[in-house]
Amino acid sequence: MDLYEYQARDLFEAHGVPVLRGITATTPAEAAAAAAEIGTPVVVVKAQVKTGGRGKAGGVKLARSPEEAAARAAEILGLDISGHTVRTVMVAEGADIEAEYYFSLLLDRASRSYLAICSVEGGVDIETLARSRPEALARVPVDPLVGLDAAKAAEIVAAAGFAEADRAEVARVLVLLGEVYRANDATLVEVNPLVKTRQGRIVALDGKVTLDGNSAFRHDWAGYADEASDDPLEVWARSRQLNYVKLDGSVGVIGNGAGLVMSTLDVVAKAGAGLPGQPRPANFLDIGGGASAEVMANGLEIILSDPQVRSVFVNVFGGITACSEVARGIIDALAMLGEKATKPIVVRLDGNAVDIGRHMLAEAAHPLVTMADTMDEAARRAAELAAGN
Repeated sequence: MDLYEYQARDLFEAHGVPVLRGITATTPAEAAAAAAEIGTPVVVVKAQVKTGGRGKAGGVKLARSPEEAAARAAEILGLDISGHTVRTVMVAEGADIEAEYYFSLLLDRASRSYLAICSVEGGVDIETLARSRPEALARVPVDPLVGLDAAKAAEIVAAAGFAEADRAEVARVLVLLGEVYRANDATLVEVNPLVKTRQGRIVALDGKVTLDGNSAFRHDWAGYADEASDDPLEVWARSRQLNYVKLDGSVGVIGNGAGLVMSTLDVVAKAGAGLPGQPRPANFLDIGGGASAEVMANGLEIILSDPQVRSVFVNVFGGITACSEVARGIIDALAMLGEKATKPIVVRLDGNAVDIGRHMLAEAAHPLVTMADTMDEAARRAAELAAGN
């Protein structure tokens, strides 16, 4: 779960991380009122979207009066930033910045540990810096069993090359950010920029936090929900407890088991590479190991509702989920959708009750359904159908 900047700011503040005051607004009038309440000579009006590049896209603007804050908010609200529409801005206290730094703590799955990345050269060009001069970013492993304690923070600031006079205060703030990471089961805590003001304060001027959804049962995260910014099909899928992720291709994919679905995505992408339009997977949908006919029907309904989908590939290896149950789900879904179902479906079944499942589909003889014996054959046919062949 990705948080908005204002949510990350509030989370930082709750753990003692130095931040500047910020107030959210959804209209220019609210932005003016927020600027008046903050009362500093300069405020910053910042788009609240769950993507980077806001500054370069015109989503971060200075204002020197409540009236100017309203004008800047009017320019930003409704702006499209990398496919995200701005519905909220945060009016934040201005800062007298002397230096900008970068810091992040993230989950490094490859090494099964945390990784701290830090640089004394933060700001909007951090991505360019990472490509052109990767040595400018210190990368320090962090033991998950120990966390980011004072000793590790001291190691990080030394590796990043902070001035001796600033190291103690920067290290103190890093320890607090490490506590944000640990206490909230985060997979990412990023501050860009972490700044030093001309008054000598170290402040988290921006924040990005990703929380591990698997730990939601341990937390009260209801206030972070924002279905308005989510894809409607993903919201619909969550309401039916389906593991669905929307992608940008034209071949709908249904499988049972995350590993099989991931393999199916790869096979579909390879099959579509040489075809007109290069058909790619339109989604990830794992119906699980014990999915019923109802779950299969729900999944098929969601995928067929995606206007980008031109064909569907159902790839199931029967184990706990019998192929007969999958076949029943396909038949029921098509009966339920009726004339709304207009897209061809390629089905590959194998494993438990495969003969029964294939017989059921053959007997139903639905004109949209084609069966294939192998995964490669089915992927190739689904890609061809999506390409219009």
